[in-house]
Amino acid sequence: MKQVRAWQRMLSGRRLDLLDPSAVDIEIEDIAHGLAFVARWNGQTCGDWPYSVAEHSLLVEEIYRRHGGDQPRWQLAALLHDAPEYVLGDMISPVKAAVGPGYGDLDARLTAAVHIRFGLPAALPVAVKKAIKAADKISAWLEAVQIAGFLESEADKFFGRPGDEILRGLEIRLRPPAVVRADYIARHKALLELV
Repeated sequence: MKQVRAWQRMLSGRRLDLLDPSAVDIEIEDIAHGLAFVARWNGQTCGDWPYSVAEHSLLVEEIYRRHGGDQPRWQLAALLHDAPEYVLGDMISPVKAAVGPGYGDLDARLTAAVHIRFGLPAALPVAVKKAIKAADKISAWLEAVQIAGFLESEADKFFGRPGDEILRGLEIRLRPPAVVRADYIARHKALLELV
């Protein structure tokens, strides 16, 4: 019986086994490159550039930091919250639900490997995970309203309306993938120096 290939070659030359990922096969440059080219909302956003998962991750980390996430190691976790999508892609929630629990298991294994690679615990403390998820939902609301064509009432229903004080000064940016990739790597480096 032919064996199914379950690994992907990365631009760094690493070969990442998706079913049994090893932290030694994970490089930030691969993550940043992949995320900078993965479009959120399945690309259904307005603007001249797709809104990438890398740009989203930078925004989530900023929201987390602005609203109480003062420890650099958890800011790093916020930046990396969608890191597995550099190989899995960004599946919208309805597709994840249709795929079933197998997707969640795969995502959890990759997340643990990414965390270990960058000195974080494989599983984040519950309070930190909840705070990052809250920042993620604020980002989703902003994205939905500013670039994904949702009415505010629809975004309120699906993501919960953030308070005006939380939204102040936050704006969705659409930038070329190379610029976003460089910013993601720079932010990662800055946070690692503080951890």
